[in-house]
Amino acid sequence: MANSVLDAKHFHDEEAAYAYLEARIWPNGPVCPHCGGIDRIGKLKGKSTRFGVYKCYQCRKPFRVTVKTVFEASHIPLRLWLQAVHLMASSKKGISANQLHRILGVTLKTAWFMEHRIRLAMQEIGFAPMGGDGKHVEVDETFFGFQHGANSKTVRHSYQYRNAVLTLVERGGSARSFHVDGTTIGQLLPIMRANIQRETNLLTDQAAWYKTIGTEYASHETVDHSKKEYARGDVSTNTVEGYFSIFKRGMKGVYQHCAEKHLHRYLAEFDFRYSNRIALGIDDVSRADRLLKGIVGKRLTYQTSHH
Repeated sequence: MANSVLDAKHFHDEEAAYAYLEARIWPNGPVCPHCGGIDRIGKLKGKSTRFGVYKCYQCRKPFRVTVKTVFEASHIPLRLWLQAVHLMASSKKGISANQLHRILGVTLKTAWFMEHRIRLAMQEIGFAPMGGDGKHVEVDETFFGFQHGANSKTVRHSYQYRNAVLTLVERGGSARSFHVDGTTIGQLLPIMRANIQRETNLLTDQAAWYKTIGTEYASHETVDHSKKEYARGDVSTNTVEGYFSIFKRGMKGVYQHCAEKHLHRYLAEFDFRYSNRIALGIDDVSRADRLLKGIVGKRLTYQTSHH
């Protein structure tokens, strides 16, 4: 592993790991997660003191940079968390819990839970609508896996029991995916209204539900896949189809099994990597750093990860 990114000191030294995380979460110095204070904060030192412990002399409480993040209350060394973050951020089709447990030397159960915490950090919150004047957003849906409780004799022959996924991709920009109950206008329209600006040029296939939805946007153009039409000038859904290709290869080849209740977390993972891809000038290290900024204000306990 000579010259490997994973040879960096913060992946192997706990003190360096805390310094690395602090520099990204607190670029302007420590901030108390309890009261929000930035003054009168001191770093506690001593042989019995854990790495990275500070004390806020305004609220009198001790804290570390991991407090109120997805890493809080974890007994896993921070250096292993940083390795897991880098591996998930840089693996285009994902990395299985089996592989993570072998690389990090943690139990399979721990690796599985670590991955779900990291997926929570990847989840985008409070985003603005995509698209806009002169922008193109491609929209399509796909079906993946089988819903819980589906009749095994039926699912092989019908999409009725499969999980529906709606994905919006802005050309040259980000992707957003949603696990939806179905593909009716009533199910898709609220999502598209909330996530795509009305001034956007909408691109879809010829599915009936998009005809009505398309009237709400600056323009709506379609390709007819039933006639083997996949592109007509700039009109295509090839970008969103490319996203689905990566998603399905990862889900089938790497993760293999995904319970319906966890599908939204896997979608957040693939959305994050797509929206922070190398084509947008974001390399593996920068992508992992962006992921670390998403750990704040999110918690996932072992119990809630099963619901």
